Amino acid sequence: MLKRLLLLLLFSGSTLYGQDYFTKKYHPFNADIPSPEAFLGYGIGEHHTRHDLIVSYLEKLAEVSDRASIHYYGKTHEGRKLVILTVTSSENLANLENLKQQHLAFTDPNKNAVNYDDVPIFINLAYNVHGNEPSSSEAAMLTAYTLVASNNPEILRYLKNAVIFVDPTINPDGRDRHTQYANTYQGNPLVADPQDAEHNEYWPGGRTNHYWFDLNRDWLLGINPESRGKLNWYHQWYPNVVTDFHEMGSQSSYFFEPMKANGSLDPIMPKENYEDLNNMFGAEFAKALDSIGSFYFTKEVFDGTYPGYGSSYPDLQGGLGLLFEQASSRGHKQTTAFGEITFPFTIRNQYTSSITTVKTAVKNKAYMRKYQQDFFKSAISRAAKSKVKGYTFGDAHDQNRNQAFIDKLLLHKIDVYTSGSKYVVPTRQPQYRMVQTMFETYSKYRDSVYYDASAWSVANFYNMKYRAVTSVNLGDKITTTDNFVNNAPVQKSNYAYIIDWDDYNAPAVLHFLQTKGLVVSSSFKPFTIKVGSESKSFNYGALVIPVSLQKKDPTAVYQLLQKAQEKYQVPMFAVSSGYSLKGIDLGSSYVSALKKPKAAMLIGDGVRSYEAGEVWHLLDTRVHMPITKIPMRNFNRANLDKYKTLVMVSGRYSFTEKQLAKIKAWVSKGNTLITIGTASKWAIDKKLVKEKLTEHEKDTTAATVRRPYGDARENLGKESVGGIILKVDIDTTHPLAFGYHDRAIPVYKNNTVWIAPSKNEYAT
Repeated sequence: MLKRLLLLLLFSGSTLYGQDYFTKKYHPFNADIPSPEAFLGYGIGEHHTRHDLIVSYLEKLAEVSDRASIHYYGKTHEGRKLVILTVTSSENLANLENLKQQHLAFTDPNKNAVNYDDVPIFINLAYNVHGNEPSSSEAAMLTAYTLVASNNPEILRYLKNAVIFVDPTINPDGRDRHTQYANTYQGNPLVADPQDAEHNEYWPGGRTNHYWFDLNRDWLLGINPESRGKLNWYHQWYPNVVTDFHEMGSQSSYFFEPMKANGSLDPIMPKENYEDLNNMFGAEFAKALDSIGSFYFTKEVFDGTYPGYGSSYPDLQGGLGLLFEQASSRGHKQTTAFGEITFPFTIRNQYTSSITTVKTAVKNKAYMRKYQQDFFKSAISRAAKSKVKGYTFGDAHDQNRNQAFIDKLLLHKIDVYTSGSKYVVPTRQPQYRMVQTMFETYSKYRDSVYYDASAWSVANFYNMKYRAVTSVNLGDKITTTDNFVNNAPVQKSNYAYIIDWDDYNAPAVLHFLQTKGLVVSSSFKPFTIKVGSESKSFNYGALVIPVSLQKKDPTAVYQLLQKAQEKYQVPMFAVSSGYSLKGIDLGSSYVSALKKPKAAMLIGDGVRSYEAGEVWHLLDTRVHMPITKIPMRNFNRANLDKYKTLVMVSGRYSFTEKQLAKIKAWVSKGNTLITIGTASKWAIDKKLVKEKLTEHEKDTTAATVRRPYGDARENLGKESVGGIILKVDIDTTHPLAFGYHDRAIPVYKNNTVWIAPSKNEYAT
């Protein structure tokens, strides 16, 4: 009796859901194909599944089935595989390359394919871009199993008419971070109390990738290997339909498209996309979810205005991106106002939507193919009607910046050409809408409330000066940025070397040279000096490496300069005299030696992980400079005197008076505190700096104006800044602005902290 009781207690912690809870509708299944439950040793939803096990399961399906093959499209920062399982009929799989070429013919405006019904539709089922929204990766395994193992006539028909690409985990690093946490705190019996540790992740959580980037905003910018790998894969296949599965707050239900109206008055995507296609699919999702008793909502909260989501980028490639948002169990079971929500329940909704996506795409195969063909043909016709025929751009002072921007254009398959001393992107090309996305700015919108950013001109993100032109002169087409920067090799000098600070890679060169023990100075005034037989002008911030002041001999110094140039492709100039032709000489007091920085950053609870990740990523990957990340919980025992610079990004800082005094004392020693976003407000409020904030003045004497209660959420949203680009005037003679040549620069802002003009006339 006691033994039986112990067994009952052992299994009472899991809500047991058999395979039929998910897949009963699609029987019979091939017994030779292992189900996820058979492979993993536990039922789907009983635990959170690690990414390596997900990959192993898909590899097993590809091994035992003639319907599936597996492809690896990259690795994450932490070395995890990025995989796609291709599933279709065995006949289609054997003929996949031929089908691919037939499919791609519909994306070529110069071709007139008409076999809309003959070519299978290409579908990308993409899951788990936010690692702590885990239900979709579990659904990915169930979906893959259903497509590979089911012999149900309905599934067999789908396989004959579709090629399905299952991408189970777009963000493996974040997923595994969350998986480890959820499984670690899983109780037995399960604890549904929302206050339990299982439902409240530690900072930074699993939403983001290794560097705490939100990968669902990275489709446009393509910064991370997960996004770059996916974009390279995407432009080989151009799927007709792409899913984007997410989770949201536990007190919600389920969302699928159509979304709320696009924020732009004139969206560059065809109206047919967000009206006809979304409603066509939405009706099928409603039927499927109704059949299993799930509640849902549409046309609220979410919008597809920003083009860098997994659900909006495909819309700019002739496909249809589909967003799904499932109320999260944030663990295995959690109590909500509507009762308990379980992990298996969340998985079932995502699984149901996955199969319904395939069903609806197959049902409308010819329509979707014609739509994609018309999309790319209309790109050419729309460009022909536009007065703007291209965009010229280029930074004469910074070839590495040019390279970085062109690399971004090529990543999105945008045609780029040389045009004299500049570069040009013609509008007449299949990627016309992406060209608009990269260069155009918008100032008129139908709405003032956005789910996210309302500005995203990538040219502005790179501070790239560009101009719309009414005619183009195309030179050579640029197809790669390999060997793009071609500097004259640095010559040996026994006196000094000079490096302009305006190069994209100059900070990395400075850190490299300082790490190797060289003395490096910075010029606080411009000057013109003889380089070889010619004169050359250098701007504010130019780096000066005096050879005779080094501890190394001239040959060793020269070799380090050579290594730095080879690694970072920065122009370097050897001079034989410190006497300038104009401006200061190299021995001037305006040429100051730079100290090698040793930096730290506060992280942890209350700190905005996105911004902390941006700082970490910038220093790691661009400057190759380490930064110590100090958890807030360790602040009391942290020795700040080890560091010359402390970074504080946006966050909620609740320091005690003793902790605040510690920071003030450290700053008073001449160290540098860098604050970003709301941390700047904190520094002003705590009197670390004698500055003031600009705040909206409210008339306290005016009578309260009544507003409809139903508009409260939207009115509050109008007061937030999701993401805008501002034109900022900078002082190019100030050290913070060294390297810039123009006073006007674009700055991205996503907070409401506004600092009033300083009383210090030299600090504005």
